[in-house]
Order: sequence, then C-alpha cells, then structure tokens
Amino acid sequence: MAELLRAQGLCASYGPTQVLFGIDFAIEAGQITAILGANGAGKTTTLRAICQMVRTSGSLRFDAKELVGQPTENVVRLGVAHVPDGRGTFTALSVEDNLRLGAYTRRDKAEVARDMDKAYARFPRLAERRHQQAGTLSGGEQQMLAISRALMLRPRLLLLDEPSFGLAPMIVAEIFRIMKRINEEDGVSMLVVEQNANLALDLAHQAYLLETGSVALSGPSSAIRADESVRRAYLGY
Repeated sequence: MAELLRAQGLCASYGPTQVLFGIDFAIEAGQITAILGANGAGKTTTLRAICQMVRTSGSLRFDAKELVGQPTENVVRLGVAHVPDGRGTFTALSVEDNLRLGAYTRRDKAEVARDMDKAYARFPRLAERRHQQAGTLSGGEQQMLAISRALMLRPRLLLLDEPSFGLAPMIVAEIFRIMKRINEEDGVSMLVVEQNANLALDLAHQAYLLETGSVALSGPSSAIRADESVRRAYLGY
C-alpha cells in the first residue's frame, strides 16, 4: 500500500521549548494510524506539526509534497483536515453553518450538498439539530459535528485529537464505529491521537507510542495489543 505521509527527523518547538525530537513515522493511504502516549509525550504537537501550526524542522512529505515551511492553509488545501482537542466548533453558528464552513475551499455546490446529506445520514442527531446553535449541543453532538465539518473538506487525511475525551462510553462507541465506517467506505486515511490505548488499538491498523517526544515503539496495532509486556510497560492496562 502506498504511503500518504512520511515524517523523517521531525522536530517541533513552542518558542524555546522543544517537544518533538527527530521522530520518524509513516501513514499508509487508506489506513488508520494511532499515536499513543502519556500526557506531555508530544501527541497533540505531532498533529499541530503536520498542520504547520508550530515551529518544525525535518521533513514531512504528504503525497510527495513537503509540508514543512508551508502555510497552514496550503496544508488544508492539499487535503489534510484537523479535528482538534476540545472540538473547535463555531459555537455561535448553527450546525448547518458549521458544515458549510467546512467546505469553504470547495466550489462544487451540488457535491457539497450531497456531502451534507451524508453527514446527516451518518449522524441523525445533527439532522435533528441542523438549525440549532452549535454551542447548545451536548459534548457528543459537538464531536459529531466537528468530525462531520472536517469531512466536508473531503480530506485525504483526517487528524483527530482525543476524540473520546469527556464523552460517555456509549457515545464514544458510536463515534468510533462511524469513524471505522468512514475509513472503510470512503477510504479516508486517519491519524488518531488517543489516550485510551485499548480503544485506539481496536480502531487502528498501525500504532506509534511516543515517550517524551521520541518514538518508543511502533508496529501493527494487533501485535502491540497482544504483547503483554509492552501493554504493562507502556500502556498501563
């Protein structure tokens, strides 16, 4: 399977504070990749580095195009969508207006309308609340909206930061089931940062474990999940 994104020697900093120390990883087209690790390991920073939202060095090649040094809007136009921690919805706007904003780079109005219908079919609760202000939605509904808005870009790579955070287990199960369906039906590659290692390994094909800004372990999710010593030493379950 072809590589969609490859990081080599990727470093990232916030001002004088370095967070990533020359990490290497790859994302295969059509696959789901998980990044695991404790708080402060550099998981969120990795997503921000891909989007060029932090100072980076090294190489980040997306479909053979170098991302390092590109403005964030160019990264988005190449087909990278980001669902940040905390949802990031426009709370004063309606559900429908949030979805329309997700398609701001597109000019194919008929296809945009079809994708909006697809979002409502996947998440019927959004259809029921399409004219409601996003800020009045529950946490689970806001996460559904954030994912749907990102998909309105028709991305080739979807970055998700802690999609389960603060949500009830039943809602998490529903969202992860739909994420898997999106990957299988639409072929959208995903990079998922998730603190719930068991949940992430069930969803992903490949996984990378970060430890204080470096890759401590990588491999197929099934192999990592099956290795008891790895689970005990790094994943805490």
